[in-house]
Amino acid sequence: MAKNLANCTFGEFMKQTSLIKHAVEAWITDTDIMNIRKNLPDIPDDATPEQRIELLKEQGMKNASAIFDAVFDEHPDETISLVASLCFVPLDEIENYPMTYYMESITEMLNNNTVWDFFTSLAVAARKLGITQG
Repeated sequence: MAKNLANCTFGEFMKQTSLIKHAVEAWITDTDIMNIRKNLPDIPDDATPEQRIELLKEQGMKNASAIFDAVFDEHPDETISLVASLCFVPLDEIENYPMTYYMESITEMLNNNTVWDFFTSLAVAARKLGITQG
C-alpha cells in the first residue's frame, strides 16, 4: 500500500502536513494557478444571459487548459515535488517509485473524507482568523 496522509500515524501526519504546506505554497506561487483561474472573459454590455453563460464556459475551459499547461508543461519539477510530498517520498528518491505508487497514494488520499474534512476545517479557520483570503 502506498503511504499517504490517509494511512499514516498521527506523528507522521503532523510532520508531513507541514512539508506539504510548504510544497503547496511554493507550487501555487510558481504555477500562478490562483491568478490563472481568475481570468474572466470580455462580456459585451448587450450580451444576453445565454451569451454570458457561454462566454464564461469558454473562459473556464481556457483557464483549465492554462492551469494544466502551467502545472504539467511549465512547472513539472514543482508538481513532481508536490506529489512526492503528498506520498511521503523524499525528493532524492522520486525516481525509485513507479507512477502507480503515486497514483494509488493520491487516489486513496483524495477519496478519504477524514483527510478532506481536516484540511477544509483548516482552510475555514485560516479565513476566519484572517490568515488567508477566501
